Amino acid sequence: MLLAQNNQEKQEPLFKILKILESRYKVSFSYIDDNIKNKQAFLPSPDISLDEALEFLKIDTQLGFEKIDDRFVVIKKISLPKKGQFNTQRLEEVVITNYLTQGITKFNDGSISLKPETFGILPGLIEPDVLQIIQALPGVMSTDETVSNINVRGGTHDQNLILWDGIKMYQSGHFFGLISAFNPYTTKHINIYKNGTHAKYGDGISSVIDMRLSNVIDNDFQAGLGFNLINADGYTKIPLSKKAELQLSARRSVTDLILTPTYNQYFKRVFQDSELSNTEKNTNSISKNESFYFYDVSLKFLYDISKKDKFRLNLLNGKNNLHYDEVSTINNENEALNSRLTQENQAASISYTRDWNQDVSTSTQIYVSNYDLDATNQDILNDQRLIQENEVYDGAIKLDIDYNFNNQLRFNAGYQFSEIGISNLADVNNPVYRSYIKEVIRSHAIYAETNLLSYNANTNLKLGGRFNYFQKFNMFLAEPRLSFSQRFLNYFRFEILGEFKSQTTSQIIDLQNDFLGIEKRRWVLANNDNRPITKSKQLSVGIHFNKNQLLFSAETYIKKVNGITTRSQGFQNQYQFTNAIGSYEIKGLDILLNKQFDSIISTWVSYSYSTNNYTFKTLNNGTPFPNNTDIRHAVTFAGTYTYNKLKLALGFNWHSGKPTTEPLDYDNTNRDDITYKSPNSSTLKDYFRADCSATYGFDLSRNSRATIGASVWNILNKKNIINTYYTLDNNNTINKVENLSLGITPNISFRVFL
Repeated sequence: MLLAQNNQEKQEPLFKILKILESRYKVSFSYIDDNIKNKQAFLPSPDISLDEALEFLKIDTQLGFEKIDDRFVVIKKISLPKKGQFNTQRLEEVVITNYLTQGITKFNDGSISLKPETFGILPGLIEPDVLQIIQALPGVMSTDETVSNINVRGGTHDQNLILWDGIKMYQSGHFFGLISAFNPYTTKHINIYKNGTHAKYGDGISSVIDMRLSNVIDNDFQAGLGFNLINADGYTKIPLSKKAELQLSARRSVTDLILTPTYNQYFKRVFQDSELSNTEKNTNSISKNESFYFYDVSLKFLYDISKKDKFRLNLLNGKNNLHYDEVSTINNENEALNSRLTQENQAASISYTRDWNQDVSTSTQIYVSNYDLDATNQDILNDQRLIQENEVYDGAIKLDIDYNFNNQLRFNAGYQFSEIGISNLADVNNPVYRSYIKEVIRSHAIYAETNLLSYNANTNLKLGGRFNYFQKFNMFLAEPRLSFSQRFLNYFRFEILGEFKSQTTSQIIDLQNDFLGIEKRRWVLANNDNRPITKSKQLSVGIHFNKNQLLFSAETYIKKVNGITTRSQGFQNQYQFTNAIGSYEIKGLDILLNKQFDSIISTWVSYSYSTNNYTFKTLNNGTPFPNNTDIRHAVTFAGTYTYNKLKLALGFNWHSGKPTTEPLDYDNTNRDDITYKSPNSSTLKDYFRADCSATYGFDLSRNSRATIGASVWNILNKKNIINTYYTLDNNNTINKVENLSLGITPNISFRVFL
């Protein structure tokens, strides 16, 4: 133990030692949680080199420590020698580390992993907001700058499968879309799939965003507190015993307590086209005394029944709440009524995992996810009260088995039962009208997948399939999945990804002023009639070059989605009130060039080109026309600088304007409705935004540290138009309505880690 600290008398959890070494040597460790669980080691002396420290830990833990570069170390299990052979257990091969910035890794199955605890910095961000970070990836963007409307390869947001510790989530944003609804400081890692997803994933025909909390009991107390100009939060990880641990987090907005420049910009952006800003009702009617807040709380309880058996419990509750008073003067008397909107997602799950031996493990999870969107809209002048509610109940049982046949062959299979019930309520008092519709779909799915890795790790092949049965429709759907990766000439990698997928849930818009015009979308279920099951097919081919911290990546893809409806696409033109079923097809190319300099400077430029077209047989004479999210060209240029504990980032985002439909005749006032040109035949002006951010970390004491940060979104205060539509006033005059992006938006943060 000559390399261990002289004053250390006992071993410590390996997880804790790795954190110390990451800070000491400025490196990042990548590992599978199960590989380091229950591992203990002595802390290497600070007087030795990184290589010596890794060699010491290798001997002490019987694990393999492989340096990928000067900043990244992969930890692998080592099998015991057998017949003179010394083999290593395979780990998903790390293809690209520090992808764009520290904490983002790309694997050879096409997936991308984020680790918030080691996240570096990106332009405009001072905290690792999961749903903001993924928008830095090629092929991922938000046409309206929100995290509740993320478009992955031309898809709509409801086509993304968002999982929180295995639970499907139906609400992804706070502040009605500007902030992620998931606390990043309790999330261990996030896996993102744009194509070639594992067979165990159902739904999500555009992408999978799989967030995972820490699942290992390391007997290490941790806590953190922080705030910014929008919210304050805290989290803690408390060891209850050697076999039990409790993880808690809470976050709440400060927007109803203090007004900040950030809140003012957010408020203008979110409510600019809603009941709160609608001045056309009557000049005598005004809205005031609005109050808005959001919060989220989560709990995870971990209990290791034995070395082989583990029990986990998860609870989550997130909520947005808005209410305001509408005041009107009628017959010289003031009347006031309260309108409100709440949005809430509650989730709970229990899971049990058993490691039968070194090769076989099984897991069982039962979860319930409940989403509720509830609005009461008071119209004083018309003496009308409208109540709207959209509720989702999602319950599921998952059974999964992993079998490692050997170091090169892995097998995964399982079964999933799901019951989804969605209800929609509309209740009007004048005239009296009430509609309540509830639909339920039960589905069964079995899946199987095999993963083959060559001895030299140059070839990786994943083949799988998912078979779904929808009880209500007596329908079977088969969904094959493919991921193939081949390394050649040492620094090149060729990749093919493909998948068939389907989903039964979608979001639609009935009227643009539904739910106060703020959260217009409501969840609905497929009925196999005017709302079919949505199905997708996707194939992508890519080539990647990675050498000497220079990365070049090019990926071309084609995706076809059938079973979409006009109501799910949010039309605001001649098709706003139509009910038609159709499809869209997108063909695209994503290119990325990323150069790093000694892990201090990282610069990148990305370019995406795509054509995305609708086809509705009953619309536009059956002729294809541009998709509402058809962004032909998108360019990002950014750079980060890291020196000791100082991190700086600057970036520029440009993309061509999104499609829009203009009226055919502005001057004609003898009309009852608007006559439009061909659908989406025009485009908005190009979009441009520049962002910057900076963070600095420092030690408060031996066991605590702090970070301060500052950012500016849209430094140049560019007035970007993100949406345009047209309305008729009382004089039959066409009015043009333009929705603007966020203006210059500053933010600051301060965090303490214990």
